[in-house]
Amino acid sequence: QLQLVESGGGLVQAGGSLRLSCAASGRTFSSYTIGWFRQAPGKEREFVATIGRSGSTRTYAPSVKGRFTISRDNAKNTVYLHMDSLKPEDTAVYYCAAAQMYDSNWSAYDYRGQGTQVTVSS
Repeated sequence: QLQLVESGGGLVQAGGSLRLSCAASGRTFSSYTIGWFRQAPGKEREFVATIGRSGSTRTYAPSVKGRFTISRDNAKNTVYLHMDSLKPEDTAVYYCAAAQMYDSNWSAYDYRGQGTQVTVSS
């Protein structure tokens, strides 16, 4: 079993930055691809970014590419999502999740956190 806990969400003005953290405990963290997803009120959950086991492979959604950076520290069992140039449309609950395969589909992720709220004011 792998437990994931997100932190770092909050309220920020448009143009600002936030760094989300996803801390893992349980099974071997470095064996998993870690992804970030988000869900805004009234909208479907969408892919944000994912990072492979070693951290050398990363994929971003077009809507966040160039503004968000995903990274991981396997020694600390933590994945980060650094978000710059935030926009009101980035407002959502952000979830981290772990998968055994490199994938951008929510259904591929076996372990999921509870989410952290990010609100961007205009």
